Amino acid sequence: MTQDTFSTAQKRPVLSYLKWAIIVTFLGLVLGAVLGWQTTGTLGGMLSILFIVTVLAVLEISLSFDNAIVNANKLKDMQPVWQRRFLTWGILIAVFGMRIVFPLLIVVVAAGIGPWQALVLAASQPDEYARIMHDAHLPIAAFGGTFLMMVGLSFFFDHEKDVHWVGWIEQHMAKYATIRGVEVAVVLLFVLGFSHLLEGVERTTFFSAAIWGLMTFLLVEVLGGLLDSSQEVLQGAAKGGLGAFLYLEVLDASFSFDGVIGAFALSQNLFVIAIGLGIGAMYVRSMTIMLVENSTLSEYRYLEHGAFYAIIALSVVMFAQALIHIPEVITGLGGATLIGISLWSSIRFNRNNPQAAIH
Repeated sequence: MTQDTFSTAQKRPVLSYLKWAIIVTFLGLVLGAVLGWQTTGTLGGMLSILFIVTVLAVLEISLSFDNAIVNANKLKDMQPVWQRRFLTWGILIAVFGMRIVFPLLIVVVAAGIGPWQALVLAASQPDEYARIMHDAHLPIAAFGGTFLMMVGLSFFFDHEKDVHWVGWIEQHMAKYATIRGVEVAVVLLFVLGFSHLLEGVERTTFFSAAIWGLMTFLLVEVLGGLLDSSQEVLQGAAKGGLGAFLYLEVLDASFSFDGVIGAFALSQNLFVIAIGLGIGAMYVRSMTIMLVENSTLSEYRYLEHGAFYAIIALSVVMFAQALIHIPEVITGLGGATLIGISLWSSIRFNRNNPQAAIH
């Protein structure tokens, strides 16, 4: 592992990693209580808002645990300065940008109104706001699903990958990784298959958004490579600078799509959703730091495999949601199950191979 901000740190108790997450949880619950009392004026209404905030936080954590693992996988190779920027600026972008600005922008574009009008609409007409968000779910699912599928497949279609969890699948994927654009072809087959199950305007909307998701992934990869190469030339820096930062921010956004849209099934209040998902995002950041600092991905060799399988599963679920509604709790439990199985496999491997080198 490359030398980074965390590599020389001593292992700390788990609770020390959660300090800021716990503080944000307390502040979030206080804000939720105030918001609940102001909007309902009753103790029961306030407790109901607090319950929704708690459920949203748990939902965000369950949906984003694989995100934490993928972030840690990329973060461990980043320059120390960009590690710190991602864990500070990144959390502001994740909480404020994706949980507040992003839903507002959807309404701005879909309803053709200004940002202030969208904010007023969210506060005064939550039913109409939620309806617009629901109507925008199809292109968001297509865009996010395509981007995430590219992320997941790119991990397995790697000819240098020599650690395989599900060997009979991953060995073949690594073998065919030398074929240029093979993962793009696989994603396009999925996009074409799902788009043909739709009709009329929905088919065109799904296909167009999916292509933009694919283009975004490819552009971020190209831009990231160019930016990091420029930094190497100008500063003699190692890989993992601005390009990696941008990649992680777009990846974070893609993971957030499903959670933000799904949150409206529990509450139509933008501010309740922002509080609940913001609390969850803080725990995801805490888990990311813990995974990097403790070199957990090196210690448990199949853990990131489980995370990337969960990403591919999530992308397929997002595609499927263009046809049917799939409860977010099922999505979260599915990802957690895959990661849990990969963790169990890693522990079993370590037990059976105590002297094996960690790859």
